[in-house]
Amino acid sequence: MSRVKGNIAEARAVAFLEDHGFTILDRNIYSRFGEIDIIAKKDRVVHFIEVKGGEGEPVYRITPAKLSKIIKTATIYMQKRRIDADFCLSAVIVTDKIELLENITV
Repeated sequence: MSRVKGNIAEARAVAFLEDHGFTILDRNIYSRFGEIDIIAKKDRVVHFIEVKGGEGEPVYRITPAKLSKIIKTATIYMQKRRIDADFCLSAVIVTDKIELLENITV
């Protein structure tokens, strides 16, 4: 997916999350391990969110290797900001519709 399409998918994901009660804490956080698209909070739980969009079944592009990178980056993020809260990995799948997948695992 091109960067322009990726930005559009992320903007749609942010709007969706806000409409569903999430507070956006950060976007496009990088570490030497990888990137986290969106960091949001809802009900005292921090969600590290991967956004996938495009044709076909974009959810299948969330690989165990990608999740491992997100976990490492999330750990650094929480340590640097001294966040002591429950957290989970989530995904927002953006196609014709938008779907939130909470607490995804490897």
